[in-house]
Amino acid sequence: MIETESLVHRYGEAAAVDGVSLTIDDGEAVAVVGANGSGKTTLVRHFNALLEPDEGSVAVDGRDVTEHTVYARTSVGMVFQHPRDQFVSATVGADVAFGPENLGLDREAIDRRVADALAAVDMAGRGDERIDRLSGGEQARVAIAGVLAMDPDHLVMDEPLVGLDSAARESVLAQLDSLATDGTGLVVVTHDLRDLAERVDRIVGLADGRVVLDDDPASALDRLDSVGVRDPRC
Repeated sequence: MIETESLVHRYGEAAAVDGVSLTIDDGEAVAVVGANGSGKTTLVRHFNALLEPDEGSVAVDGRDVTEHTVYARTSVGMVFQHPRDQFVSATVGADVAFGPENLGLDREAIDRRVADALAAVDMAGRGDERIDRLSGGEQARVAIAGVLAMDPDHLVMDEPLVGLDSAARESVLAQLDSLATDGTGLVVVTHDLRDLAERVDRIVGLADGRVVLDDDPASALDRLDSVGVRDPRC
């Protein structure tokens, strides 16, 4: 479970996140939506202590993330909007192995996690390939695999469909469906709910750093104007 309580984060004098209290249950699929600059990315980067609160608190399974950073980053995996920003190795297998290696696992356990993660994103047997020679959709899948190798309870994806062609988009959506079926909690940050509204249990909308919408999709879609997001049914 991810919980924020009266969370505030400022950049200079401006509050990018302003008093957000939110609970995301294990296994729940949540879309965090809002216009550019609404605070979406700043909010979710607190879930695994990539950012620290100026006020309030963030907890994962009841543990304050600033005090239990390793636990938070193991439990809550994050895929950035531009996957290349999180790659640390030249080849697929080495990059996916990086997280488990830093957990101090033995080689057999690391190899097993890498194999399972690559299989989960339909990249089995491609561990020796160079990441810079992959397509955008393939890079997105490697980024997901790198997070899955950490065996997280929640996966946070920041604008996972932006810039992808049709084939790559369908590939990433298929991965989301598979993860949801397996019980992994999903938090998808987006300003575009096409193909996503029907895949989530809940839509949380931000405007000016505050939660102004928090409802099931059937109810939330009629109120997207309040957060500057287009109704995907239109």
